[in-house]
Amino acid sequence: MHIDDRGIRKHKVVRLGRPAIAAALAAGIAMTGVTAASAAATSADAAANATTSAGGKFGPYGYGGVRLGMTLKQAEATRKVVKKLDEGQCSGWDLKAHPTGRDSVGLYISKHLGVALIQAPKGVKTPEGIKVGSTMKQVKKAYPRLDTTGNYPVAVVPGNPKALYYFLSYRGKVYELALALKNQDCTN
Repeated sequence: MHIDDRGIRKHKVVRLGRPAIAAALAAGIAMTGVTAASAAATSADAAANATTSAGGKFGPYGYGGVRLGMTLKQAEATRKVVKKLDEGQCSGWDLKAHPTGRDSVGLYISKHLGVALIQAPKGVKTPEGIKVGSTMKQVKKAYPRLDTTGNYPVAVVPGNPKALYYFLSYRGKVYELALALKNQDCTN
């Protein structure tokens, strides 16, 4: 620090060249024990979490930090779920951020498959723009290979061939939307 000719204190700016910056970074890494591999793994984990919760996108792998296929322990470790019921093969849970009310659940966790099905909270959209309240015409446009031969329409999730979107509709509008493993064993 020095004082200029007007009597004002000023900090002297020291510019470091690339070799000095690289040495400082290397020293910091050595002191913290962070390796390039662990930093990359942390970045990958952060990216995975961002894809499940950023911007209210529902799918292709999960929502709100909970992913399809997570074991019960993994789902509980997120601290984003709360147990509501246990019915043998599967247990019913809610996302803490989106409680469903007394007589429903927000997701199912299978003893054999882990997180098997996640219900879409109101206001969230699939990456293709479908949400509770969308018309079935919009659903068919977003998912041209929509299968309507079963009890309710289903579509393979773009980007996740192991998952399906379930669409329950009434009078041409989606009133329930779920993301599920194709082989889920919790609902019919």
